[in-house]
Amino acid sequence: MKKIWIFLFILMLQSCEYFNVKKTSSEAILNEELQTFNWNDVDVYPSFSICDSLETKDDKTACFTEVLTNHILKYLENDSIVVTKDVNETIYLHFQVSETGVLSLSDVKLDSLIVQEIPNLENLIHSSLDSLPKIFPATKRGQQVKTEFELPIIIQAN
Repeated sequence: MKKIWIFLFILMLQSCEYFNVKKTSSEAILNEELQTFNWNDVDVYPSFSICDSLETKDDKTACFTEVLTNHILKYLENDSIVVTKDVNETIYLHFQVSETGVLSLSDVKLDSLIVQEIPNLENLIHSSLDSLPKIFPATKRGQQVKTEFELPIIIQAN
């Protein structure tokens, strides 16, 4: 009987550890949250006011890129560009939308034929961005964030 009491006493001492509460610091919680955070995706993509009526994120993204592409192409069509060779190339524009909704062109990847035929193309693209409608920045967890994206544009000139 004495052995049973000793066994129960030891068991009771060991079970006290079961009730200890582990305290987690706010820094540990923040670090864990940051590791699970997807930094490459935003909750709401940058948008123009005409895209607000769309419901899904994919539709709003497609609307934003379509409005931006059409705006640049219309500006280039209105400018009289003269070429000596037929041009049918794709250029890649790298944009950045700031937390305040300011669009800036960070890089333009041009083919050598386009540079030769339309040397002022990059300046024309920069000029076209001046007349864009207001852009609403992307948001992540309710905060406005900076986003970067690439936009391919096909240039055809005869």
